[in-house]
Amino acid sequence: MSTTAAAPSTPARPPNAELQQQYNTFKSTLTQLSTKIAELESELDEHKLVVDTLKETPADRKCFRMIGGVLVEKSVKEVLPALQTNSQGLTQVIDTLRADMKRTETELRKWQKQYNVQIVQSNQ
Repeated sequence: MSTTAAAPSTPARPPNAELQQQYNTFKSTLTQLSTKIAELESELDEHKLVVDTLKETPADRKCFRMIGGVLVEKSVKEVLPALQTNSQGLTQVIDTLRADMKRTETELRKWQKQYNVQIVQSNQ
């Protein structure tokens, strides 16, 4: 019986082409998350602008709201709570996407360290 010290198990380094594909997947995911966050932040800013404007408007004044591609006539008192709820929902979605982005960035750093990957930017 021989006893040998087991080396710590580290995963074998995948081929460079596979590493490149994994890196591209990480970058694509991060780009998509960043784009979606920017889009939703813009929408949230628009909601806040409308909410601030409607707060200064009489509650019984009529206003129009686009619902599913249809312009609907309502009063300010009907529209304002819905806009505030939508703003809160957008904020929650943005926070979730930011957490996803942070988690993906952490996974990318862990992946880089695990496979000792150095990112080289090409001048194109």
